[in-house]
Amino acid sequence: MQSLAYICIMKLKQPPLDQLNALNSGTLMEALKIEYIEIGDDFVVASMPVCQSTKQPLGLLHGGASAALMETVGSLGSALLIDPLTHYAVGLDISANHVGAIKEGYVHAKAKIIHAGRTTHLWNIEVREASSQRLICHGKHTVMVLPKVD
Repeated sequence: MQSLAYICIMKLKQPPLDQLNALNSGTLMEALKIEYIEIGDDFVVASMPVCQSTKQPLGLLHGGASAALMETVGSLGSALLIDPLTHYAVGLDISANHVGAIKEGYVHAKAKIIHAGRTTHLWNIEVREASSQRLICHGKHTVMVLPKVD
């Protein structure tokens, strides 16, 4: 089996995290307190608290909050792979399997590129409890890359 490192030959741009986090002002990411914490050549990691704004009525992390966190890291990853002057990236599909519950603390989502084509990107994403690394949610996110039209 071919290694994923050989499939993806492009590397993510790595702008300062504080600049990326500043872009979240006034968005869903700010409402959910999502913060980008690491960018590598082929991955993006963000953190989100398990707090009142991210829980469902039973006091557990809401699956929709996990999905929003997953789409956030995958979409940012695609934005960091393309030329923003000529193209933009939009989420096309997200699938999430919720395999664990969490009531407090933080979760980290790590998106790793598994396909970086001209028109689509595919990301494998894991959401884990920050303190124990226990898997909370696993999914895939497909991003469409579109040309900007004047």
